[in-house]
Amino acid sequence: MIIQCKSCNKKFTVPDSAITSKGRLVQCSSCGNQWTQYPIAQKKKITPPIVKKSTKSSSSKRKKTKDIDVYSDEYLQKKHGIKIIDPSSINKKTIQNKTKSKLTKKASSGLGFYSYLVLFSVSIIFLFGTLNLTRDILIYNYPFLESYITYFYETLNNISLIISDMISNY
Repeated sequence: MIIQCKSCNKKFTVPDSAITSKGRLVQCSSCGNQWTQYPIAQKKKITPPIVKKSTKSSSSKRKKTKDIDVYSDEYLQKKHGIKIIDPSSINKKTIQNKTKSKLTKKASSGLGFYSYLVLFSVSIIFLFGTLNLTRDILIYNYPFLESYITYFYETLNNISLIISDMISNY
């Protein structure tokens, strides 16, 4: 069966057994439009059954194949875990609520790389500022730290000068 999207007019080939008499909710893979597709009435050609003459004896063993409808609700549920939803039971509010909950899960799932980078840089700047404010108190209580703190801030000053020179030259 060939079905056609009502929005973008793209055509798709679907097996006849995929669309039941109740209809089926389908979605266009091109534009994302969803609609309920009902079976298309087609004229059936009546062909006489073809009788094959078997040359093998009837006692030969053949594998018996079962006629399984691979698009039936039970088969899809059992084999692939897919539930077919009756389109008449779906209303737009439940679909909107599901999409909103998915969006909020994605938004609240955690911080991204750049958020962690900003958080890290702000915390480092906070620690350096706190060390700068408590520099005199630390040196008064722990005199052996004076050279370390002085060298640390000289290094920070040199790094800032290098960065500012790079920016001013370009």
